[in-house]
Amino acid sequence: MSDLLDTTTDDRVRTIRLDRPEKRNALNAALVADLKAAMADAADADEVRVVILTGNGPSFSAGADLASLQELRSASPLENEQDSRHLAELFRQIYLHPKPVIAQVNGHAIGGGCGLAAVCDFSFVSEDAKLGFSEVRIGFVPAIVMVFVRRKLGEAAARDLLLRGRLVTAAQASEIGLVSRAVADRRLADEVQDLARELATETSGSAVALTKRMLAQVPGMGLEEGLDYAVQMNAFARGTDDCQAGIDAFLNDEDPPWRQEEEE
Repeated sequence: MSDLLDTTTDDRVRTIRLDRPEKRNALNAALVADLKAAMADAADADEVRVVILTGNGPSFSAGADLASLQELRSASPLENEQDSRHLAELFRQIYLHPKPVIAQVNGHAIGGGCGLAAVCDFSFVSEDAKLGFSEVRIGFVPAIVMVFVRRKLGEAAARDLLLRGRLVTAAQASEIGLVSRAVADRRLADEVQDLARELATETSGSAVALTKRMLAQVPGMGLEEGLDYAVQMNAFARGTDDCQAGIDAFLNDEDPPWRQEEEE
């Protein structure tokens, strides 16, 4: 159990809440480590089909912890590299997670906190929240988040966010594609639960995992390499248990197994 996370599971949905409200859920090494462990546990849990990431208190995450920033000033180059790699591994883990990850952004998401929302598959944001990467305004570089933001946004939008270090509204973030949707605060939890329920009952777990893997790999490939990879994945998917069961259910006008589990 983690003192920095509040974790619950209900109807195949694992909800992980950052639980440092007094620090605006700021990221330090301990919280990053706990998040990595929680994400690994969700990946291995057969009873979990969808993961929701949110925060307790009024903020989603304020980014780097102030105490951590102070420690950076006296850390050695090797210590700084290890700390940076620690965060990069968390972002990579979420981005490549075999199960859909939904960010329920309940309040401001700044710097690394905004990065957490950006690497999730879906991100629903309270319309009152502000988001952005303010690193350049304190002389820092949004290096790790850039890898994922640049994949998500066109160059012009990425430059506008990362070079100016400005904060944007939830509606603006949705408009440029940084997040999925801006939602009224009173509707946020319900909207996220509706999506989680859809993913948990209407989609195949193995098909989603394979699709996520392809979404991560294809952008770095050329046309011929991409098509060859797609052919291999297409052929592999046809032999999976979920595909066989899904085809049988479709031909027999029955619900596939993942929907039948919900009905039980």
